Amino acid sequence: MFMRALAVVAACSALFSTAVAADPKPEAAIKTKSIDARIFLDDKIKANAALAADCLAEGKKWLDKNAADAAASRKEDPQFFKDGGWDFERRYSIRSVVADRYVSVLRNDYMDTHGAHPNSDVNTILWDKAESKRISIRPFFTETADGGPTMKAMVKAVVVSLRAEKKKRDTSETATDEWFKSVEPSLVKIGAVTLAPSTEAGKSSGLTFHYPPYAVGPYAEGEYVAFVPWETLKPFLTAEGARIFGGGRPKGDADEQQ
Repeated sequence: MFMRALAVVAACSALFSTAVAADPKPEAAIKTKSIDARIFLDDKIKANAALAADCLAEGKKWLDKNAADAAASRKEDPQFFKDGGWDFERRYSIRSVVADRYVSVLRNDYMDTHGAHPNSDVNTILWDKAESKRISIRPFFTETADGGPTMKAMVKAVVVSLRAEKKKRDTSETATDEWFKSVEPSLVKIGAVTLAPSTEAGKSSGLTFHYPPYAVGPYAEGEYVAFVPWETLKPFLTAEGARIFGGGRPKGDADEQQ
């Protein structure tokens, strides 16, 4: 398990180091004695002015908050900044565009505060191009009440997917109810969700739920992505949901998301 943890740290650091080298200019940045923090938007996001502005506004608030936290920490414990300031990075990237309207965005964070190891986080945005605003997956389902039939079906399918992924990674010893207790039948507690791409143009093959380290397994296991095929949720779809879902998950999508 210790070696796996080292591998996660190395992979995470390598990913962001390579990305930094490939991106000479972030969309926003703060660099002080306390912190070096950056925001990147991928080219597809930058091509959508409204979405880019929304992501950048959120990202700048994140920069300002962490810069203030870093300055306060440095003032209180300057010895922890002898080798430099905190290192933070946030990347926004498009995962899918469905029906030429619904844009799923992944928001990946990297944070090094000179602790035992760097940390990472993942969250998502669902953007409605027609309305130029963030939305939830609520319009695609007939009901999404906390503890209701739709959310219970989603949680059940998520856990099935996570157990399968843990078996594939040979980490079945953590495929326990204790680790899955944070996956609750509520839109705000089930996990960060995106519309998965599909083999059928303009459609989504289902939902993918993204979990950062520690969410459904020890840090050493890294991130997890659970896939719920649209057929599982077919009984709960609205007319709009039935319109946008179809096809299968493209070959290789699971590997790309891990």
